Amino acid sequence: MNNNRQTGKVIIAGAGPGDPELITVKALRWLQQAEVIITDRLVSEVLIQEYANKQALVLHVGKQCRKGASTPQQIINELLVDYALQGKLVVRLKGGDVSIFSNILDELNALVLAKIPFEIVPGVTAASGAAAYAGIPLTARNYSNAVRVITYYKTDLLNDAYWKELAVTEDTLVFYMSSDTINAIVDKLTGNQISRDAHIAVIEQATTPCQRVLTANVYDYALKYKKEQYISPTLIIVGKVAALHEQFQWLTNSSSGREYFPPIAKTSKESVRA
Repeated sequence: MNNNRQTGKVIIAGAGPGDPELITVKALRWLQQAEVIITDRLVSEVLIQEYANKQALVLHVGKQCRKGASTPQQIINELLVDYALQGKLVVRLKGGDVSIFSNILDELNALVLAKIPFEIVPGVTAASGAAAYAGIPLTARNYSNAVRVITYYKTDLLNDAYWKELAVTEDTLVFYMSSDTINAIVDKLTGNQISRDAHIAVIEQATTPCQRVLTANVYDYALKYKKEQYISPTLIIVGKVAALHEQFQWLTNSSSGREYFPPIAKTSKESVRA
């Protein structure tokens, strides 16, 4: 090993929830300087093609919960460390914000263990992006004073006591990575007598040209949409504020039915490098 080799740096940056223009100026500047870009599936290809350094090596290392292939987190950690130890400026680009359901802790631990310098650049998280593009304020006077960010991608994540609490709170509930369990979410909330004023908004592929929003009173969801299938990513907002979509919707639902983000095909470190 060449002990005189200079260690590079890793920038962990949020790319926003889909719309390539929902990226911070700081993250954009790092993309323009990057030598290696390690990007999630839920990052717009337009962002890479139009704004990133044209000479950068771009590696796709996305995950897709229970569907398709996924890149193991250990491989992502190894790629970050390997390229930084080659002296490269590495931008680790994550969909949404870097601190909300993004596995950032694993990557930070790997970088600290390898003594690699890093910076963290926040981004627009899916909750705020999806809500804005659906015309839904997450908090509003006389509607909600707080927001809870939750995931329910597995049905054993939340216990009965917590469901009872969620049903009685006036907080806005935002569920990430939970489209496959949406019927169970509705059953849990209605079974625990959530307010009759509560609505649900299901926002598919938020902030992209493929965005689609379906809304209903929580108690009417099963009748209207129980058999609906959603394209990833899909975000779920529950609470009184979800009803405001009908009044403040400013985007027309897409009818394309296409996937804005490509499926994952590469799963090993060698195939990712290739």
